[in-house]
Amino acid sequence: MDPVRDVLIIGGGIAGLSLASELAARRGSGAGIVLAEAEPQLSLHTSGRSAEQLIPSYGPAPVRELTGATVARLLDPRPAPSRPLAWPSRMVLVGSEARLRAEAAPGMRALSRAELVELCPELACSPADAVEAGRLDDTSVRTDAAALVAWHRDRAATAGARLLTGAPVTAAERDGDVWHVAAGVHRLRARQVVVAAGAWADEVAALFGAAPLGLRPLRRTAALVRLAKPLAPDHPMVVAADRGWYYRRAGDGALVSPSEAVPSAPCDAQPVLEDVEDLLARLNTVTSLGATGIERAWTGLRTETPDGVPACGPDPAVPGLVWLAGQSGYGFQTSAAMADAAADVLLDGTVGSWCSPETAAALDPGRFRAGSGAA
Repeated sequence: MDPVRDVLIIGGGIAGLSLASELAARRGSGAGIVLAEAEPQLSLHTSGRSAEQLIPSYGPAPVRELTGATVARLLDPRPAPSRPLAWPSRMVLVGSEARLRAEAAPGMRALSRAELVELCPELACSPADAVEAGRLDDTSVRTDAAALVAWHRDRAATAGARLLTGAPVTAAERDGDVWHVAAGVHRLRARQVVVAAGAWADEVAALFGAAPLGLRPLRRTAALVRLAKPLAPDHPMVVAADRGWYYRRAGDGALVSPSEAVPSAPCDAQPVLEDVEDLLARLNTVTSLGATGIERAWTGLRTETPDGVPACGPDPAVPGLVWLAGQSGYGFQTSAAMADAAADVLLDGTVGSWCSPETAAALDPGRFRAGSGAA
C-alpha cells in the first residue's frame, strides 16, 4: 500500500506543478508530495497551449497583484534554470479613447495615435475611430511555457515528489484524517488533497463531497500565421481594448487570437478554423500585417469562477480539501503567486502575508457558498 503522504495534488498543469515545486522547495524535500495527472503526460491541455505573455495590467485587481508577484519570481528564479523563464516584452492596448479609459489599468502609459503608429507601423491604415490611441504596459514579459513547466517538474521530482501520469481520480473516501483515493491503477493516501484539475476541478471535487464552485470552461483559440513582412524583434504584443483580438511576433510570423470566450464542457478542446479565418480577415482590415495563412492552430479552455477571480484555499465544508482553481486566462501569469498562496494554506492554514488582505479575501473559495457575502 502507498504510504500516507502529506499532500496529494490532483492536476499536472502549471497550477499543480507550480505548487508541487514550491512545496518541495519550502520543505527541503518532496518526499511527502504526490501529484496525480489524468492524462498520459503533464500539461497536455490548457497549460500546453499558452500565449506565453504575462501582462501585469491584465485582469481584475487581485489578478494584477498575483501577476506582479509571479513576474518578479520568474525574472529571478531560484535555482537558476538552464535558459530564461521570462524576459521583458512590452504590450500595447489599442482602441477608442472611451474603451481605453474603461479597460486600461493604472500605471499604463498613454499613447497618442501618432505615438502608437510609430511603435506599431502596421496600425497606420486602421480606421481612426477604431484605433484612436493606445496604452503601453512596459512591465509585461514573455515566458517560455515549456521551459517553465519543465523547471517546475524537475524541481519537484529532484526533491523527491512523486509525479504520476495516466492516473485519473475516480473515487475518494476519508478515514479519520486521511483521504483514500483511487487514481488510475494507484491507491493513494494523503492527509490533504489539492484540487488543481483545471476545467475538471468541480467534477473532481465532487468525488470528495465538495459542492461545486460554479466553474465555467471557456474556449479560446490561437494560431501561428504567416505575415507579408516580419514584425521587428522588439515589437510589442498588440491587444484590442474590446478584447476582440490580439497578436504578437512569433519568429517571422505572428501568434494571433480572436480572444473568444465560448462556453464548453471540460474536454480536449479543438480549434474552429472558421474563427481563425474570420480573425485574419478582420486583422487585415485594421492592420497592414498581410496575414496570409494558418500554419498551426490550437484551443485551450480558460476556466473561470463566477466572479472571474481564481479560488485558492480550503473548502469551507470538507476537511482536508484545498481548491487551486479558476485561473481563467491568468494561469501562467499568476502561477508562482498562486503556488505561494496554496503552499501557505497547506503549511500554515492561511494564504500568508505576501499579499494584501483584499486579495486574500478575494481568493477564498468560501465566497461562493450560501450565506457568504458573494454567494
